[in-house]
Amino acid sequence: MSDPMNVLAPEHRRLRIGDAWRDAASGATFAVEDPATGKTIAEVADAGVADGLAALDAASRAMAEWAATPPRKRSELLTATYRALTGRSEEIARLITLEMGKPLAEARAEVAYGAEFFRWFAEEAVRVEGRYSTAPAGGYRILTVPKPVGPCVFVTPWNFPLAMGARKIAPALAAGCTTITKPAAQTPLTMLLLARIMEEVGVPPGVVNVITTKRSGEVVSALLADRRTRKLSFTGSTEVGRVLLRQAADNVLRTSMELGGNAALIVCADADLDVAVDGAMVAKMRNIGESCIAANRIYVEEPVREEFTARFAERMGALSVGHGLDDGVDVGALIDDPSVAKIDELVADAVDRGARVLVGGERPDGPGHFYPPTVLVDVPDDARMLKEEIFGPVAPIISFTSDDEVLAKANDTEYGLVGYVFTRDLQRALRFAEGLETGMIGVNRGLISDPSAPFGGVKQSGIGKEGSHEGILEYLDLTYAAIDLP
Repeated sequence: MSDPMNVLAPEHRRLRIGDAWRDAASGATFAVEDPATGKTIAEVADAGVADGLAALDAASRAMAEWAATPPRKRSELLTATYRALTGRSEEIARLITLEMGKPLAEARAEVAYGAEFFRWFAEEAVRVEGRYSTAPAGGYRILTVPKPVGPCVFVTPWNFPLAMGARKIAPALAAGCTTITKPAAQTPLTMLLLARIMEEVGVPPGVVNVITTKRSGEVVSALLADRRTRKLSFTGSTEVGRVLLRQAADNVLRTSMELGGNAALIVCADADLDVAVDGAMVAKMRNIGESCIAANRIYVEEPVREEFTARFAERMGALSVGHGLDDGVDVGALIDDPSVAKIDELVADAVDRGARVLVGGERPDGPGHFYPPTVLVDVPDDARMLKEEIFGPVAPIISFTSDDEVLAKANDTEYGLVGYVFTRDLQRALRFAEGLETGMIGVNRGLISDPSAPFGGVKQSGIGKEGSHEGILEYLDLTYAAIDLP
């Protein structure tokens, strides 16, 4: 088995600021671990406030020239990035698995997904349009001109170390903005590799800056306090999102916030159970369940509850657990020990309140951060796992008897990111689509993420959209000119 670390040379495990790869000003580093073994796989630079501000200096210096770069040129560089990512898919996927833990097949899918953002926004870059019209009362003309918002700060999560950065960087560059990305400390290597690839395809210095740090709070706070920063995009927990929103308010920054979720997946009695079981497996187990759009609560209508549960539990129990780089592994390691400990607590809490475990439910011994695919039934409404984001391979199943009942339960959460419904009744599907308080809905489908679709939630699951045409609008300000013309 080749070493995935060979794709990222030691000199590119440092900070990417302007035209240089540099150590942190303090010389500090931190370790990146393989979550399947707990062993250190690399040391990367641990940026401080001075390094963050140096990255902002570089992004600010590059801003005017990048904004003036012809849209076609920006488009070509994004297309070149897409081609480079797809051409190097296997080596990038192996690095993702090594630092994040997901199985190699999942990592390959992430590379394809992340690369597609560059292709999509390469096409959007040349379609940014204003308008020119006569004022309704006559006497003057209305001209609107979209302009890039300015230097952007991105804070990305560990669960999709390539795709979450791509989903932000691609539209920002397409719109003419420069960027500073702060990847999660658990998975910084993939973002550093992306920066290296974008350097190789010719993206100018200062347009894509990457700072790795274990001191996220102080570094990001300093960037948000600087008036040169004009946009913040964050993907992560609602708790951290609230903190960042308060900080962003001081300089009235444009914000995009993709926060936590508590997705309900609803299986109606008239559903095609083959489709429903397949969809539930995808919605629950994609990315080992470490996804904000993972099915957190599975509601099954009483007439099909027993059959669905038996089939779903059998599928979950058949999944193999192991190192993501090993052949035949379906479920890799979770990101770290606190994540495993929280899942263990949620399962124990549900069992203490009367739930029964059908599959899994016990944390294994040995190295690495593993937890088996788990299915619980008879989960009471007061169980913590129905209120909190599980973020792992655990599926609670709850029965329901009416649409009104399940809608009330599905909406009884502060979150509103995504919901899923399985039914062969079109009118019923539309009623659920209108009744669920979520920004996205999967109808007879467990996978809803697509670069061509607007991704985002409502309530405390976020602000703004990523992907689709709406995604580039998040990086554009609109200037209106009133032109006198009798």
